[in-house]
Amino acid sequence: MSFYINNTNPFKPGPLVGNPMNGICEKTLIETTKVFDACVSQSTETGIVLPLTDFNPENPAQPLTFISAENQIGNPATASNIVIERIDQSPNYANVSLTVTIPVTVTYRDANGVVGTATSSITIQKCAILFVPQPSQTPIEVIAQGFFSSRIGTLTDETTFTVTGCIRIVLKVVAEVDLLIPSYGYPVIPPCQACQENNNACPAFQDLPLYPTASQS
Repeated sequence: MSFYINNTNPFKPGPLVGNPMNGICEKTLIETTKVFDACVSQSTETGIVLPLTDFNPENPAQPLTFISAENQIGNPATASNIVIERIDQSPNYANVSLTVTIPVTVTYRDANGVVGTATSSITIQKCAILFVPQPSQTPIEVIAQGFFSSRIGTLTDETTFTVTGCIRIVLKVVAEVDLLIPSYGYPVIPPCQACQENNNACPAFQDLPLYPTASQS
């Protein structure tokens, strides 16, 4: 059993059924990242130059044949050189310009037919009109998510591919805040599986709730 498998308990995450106000029992203060504004852009670009480093395996046999290039999983894009220029007629909005760098993993086949990988990166200049809250003690940040995919490329020299690929950039204006939200309280977490166990093996757990109480009485 899990939240979603053979579980009919109403205290679980999932789609709302009926009146969404039913079951709200408290106002919960959470520390979270609030997104004030966001936008996405996508384009297909040609002539993208990918200089290669960190060959795996090392010293591949030349020439290399391009297979693919993708943004690196677990190594997110970074935003730098951020400039926020507020618009005089609409001071809560601004022209936001920045540099987005996307780490890329390139897959190739060498002259001996051995498939290998190398690392590279793409740098994109972006500018967008975004809602940017007025200054406060809590700092506002502009962050970027970058995605890249290519299946078309040619070898420019021994350590460089020139490719055509799809680039998607997501820009967000965010801040770390304490947010008061309506809550249905704690979920009821079902057992992962039915099993036999000695209940006396964990006496310290028997009388303890899974979550601390929020009651002030």
